[in-house]
Amino acid sequence: MLAVLTLAYALNIADRFSISTLIEPIRLELHLSDSGVGYLTGLALALFYVTIGIPVAVAADRSNRRNILAAALVIWSAMTALCGLAQNFVQLMLGRFGVGIGEAGGTAPSTSILGDTFPPARRPMALTIFALGACLGAWLGASIAGQAAQQYGWRAAFLVLGIPGLLLGLIVRLTIREPRRGALDTRAPSTPSSLSDTLRYIGTQRSAIHLIVGGSVATLWSWGLMWWSTAFLQRSHHLTVGEAGSLLGPMHLVAGTASTLLASWLMSRPAARDPRYVSRLLGIVVALSTIPSILAYWVTSQAAAVILLWMFVPGVYFYIGPILGLLQNVLPANMRATGCALLLFLANLGNLVVAPQCIGWLSDWFRLSFGAGTESLRWALLMLGPTGFWAAYHLWTSGRTIRSDEVRAT
Repeated sequence: MLAVLTLAYALNIADRFSISTLIEPIRLELHLSDSGVGYLTGLALALFYVTIGIPVAVAADRSNRRNILAAALVIWSAMTALCGLAQNFVQLMLGRFGVGIGEAGGTAPSTSILGDTFPPARRPMALTIFALGACLGAWLGASIAGQAAQQYGWRAAFLVLGIPGLLLGLIVRLTIREPRRGALDTRAPSTPSSLSDTLRYIGTQRSAIHLIVGGSVATLWSWGLMWWSTAFLQRSHHLTVGEAGSLLGPMHLVAGTASTLLASWLMSRPAARDPRYVSRLLGIVVALSTIPSILAYWVTSQAAAVILLWMFVPGVYFYIGPILGLLQNVLPANMRATGCALLLFLANLGNLVVAPQCIGWLSDWFRLSFGAGTESLRWALLMLGPTGFWAAYHLWTSGRTIRSDEVRAT
C-alpha cells in the first residue's frame, strides 16, 4: 500500500513540477512575459487545486478514500497528457485547470489512508517514506521532462508523464484496500466530521496551527525557489532546457532521496517517539537550509551555484513527511484528510499562486524599472529566500504543546 501510494504521489509531483522545467520553451513559443508565465504555471493549476481540495478532503473523511484517489489520478494524468496536445495559451491553460482539479484528490486521501494503516508512533516514519514520492516526482519532472523537451519539444514531455498515470489509477483501484477509519487509535471517532468541526478543533490545537503555518511557509520558500530554478539556470548561467533539467534532476533524485531516507531513519529512532524532538529537528534543518537557499541565487559562479543548490535541495524534502506525520497525530481520525487538505490549501496557495506570480511580477519590475535584463529573475528569487527562517520559527514552536495535543487527539 505504501509503495503504490508513494508512486501515485510521485506522479502528482511530476505532473505539477514538469511545467516549471518547461517555462523557457513555453514562454518563447507563446511569447509570454514572466508574469504571464507565473499565471500559466502557477495560478492556472492552483485556481482549482486549492479550492476543490478541501471539499474533496471532507468527502474523503466521510467516504471511500481509495476510490477518490483512483479517480483523481486518472483525471490529472489524462489532463497532463492533453496539455501535450495544446496549440495555444488558452488550450494549455485549460489543461492546467484540469490537472489542478485531478490533483486536488491526491495527497489528502493518501495520507488519511496511511494514518489508518500505521499506528501513531510509526506515522511520521511512514509519511516520510511516502514523501520519497516528492523526490522521485521532481526528478521525473526535471530530468525526464527536460530530456523529452530537448529531443522532441515541450509537448512530448507532458505526454511522457501523463500516460503512465492512467495505468496507475487502475492499479490503485484494484490493489489498495480501504482501511477501517480510526482502527489504530486509542479512541476511534464515532461520527463523521464536517469542515466547521475540523476548523474549530484545529483552533484549539496550538501545535496544529504552527505545523500548518510552518509547513505552508516552508513550501512557499523551498518549492517557490525550485519552481523558477530551471529558468534561472538557463538565463543567468546560459544552459539549455535539457542541461538545466539534467543538472537539477539528480539533485532531486539523489540529494532529495538521501535527505528523505535520513529523515525516515531519524523518525524510526526511539527519540522520535517524543514529537517535540521531531518538531525541533525540523526547525533546525529548515533554518540551516535557508542559508544556501539565499547564496545559491546570489553567487555569479555556476560551479558555486551548483554546490549551493546541492546543499539547499536536501532541505526541500526533509520536512515533508515528518510534518504530515505530526499533523496526522494531533488530529482525530475523522478529521485527518481535511486537516491535510487545509495544510495543502495554504501550502499550494504559497507555492502555486504567491511564489510564481510574485516572482514573475518582481522579475518584470526589476527588468523594466532597473534595467536588470536577464538577471532580473535572480533578484526576484533573492527576495523569497529569507522566508525559510519564518517557517523554521513555526516548526520549532509547534513543539511547545505537541505532546498534550497528540494525547488529546488520539
